[in-house]
Amino acid sequence: MSQPAWLRTLDSLLIWAALIIGGAMLLFMTVFSTVNVLVMRKMLNSPILGAEDLLILSLVTLVAIAIPFGGRVGAHIEIEIMESRMSPGFAHWSMLFLRILAGGLMLLMSWELVAAGQKATRFGETTQQLTISYEPFYYLMAACVLIYVLVLIADVIQLATTGKIKQIPLGDTL
Repeated sequence: MSQPAWLRTLDSLLIWAALIIGGAMLLFMTVFSTVNVLVMRKMLNSPILGAEDLLILSLVTLVAIAIPFGGRVGAHIEIEIMESRMSPGFAHWSMLFLRILAGGLMLLMSWELVAAGQKATRFGETTQQLTISYEPFYYLMAACVLIYVLVLIADVIQLATTGKIKQIPLGDTL
């Protein structure tokens, strides 16, 4: 059975976001770290001011993008110790229930990240050296967690209709 159009669109969005944004962040972190450590620090004895701040914010961006993508490719950790001892029906319903519960918790988390972002500037939540506000990064994380909620909804729909979750197969093309 083929996937519905909305799920193929979500998968394409996640793949391209992971490739473009995630790839750009990895490239930036690699090149910037190399230049800062080997050239600026070791050769010129003058490290780039705020390099750690930029690397931390790049890592936050990379992790934010990885949350929904990891959910669609099955990279998130699941504890399946008890699944072999469960009846197939109970295992199915417990997976369905837990994804609904996780979706609710992720909605709450997204809401709280937006609330924290609104307070970030007022409370002076900034990076140490460059004093870059964390506010947009709270919003980025909230948006990515909200996209992960869509991934969980897709999982619930797949479990309810087909009985299993078809994830993005890594290595295949769309």
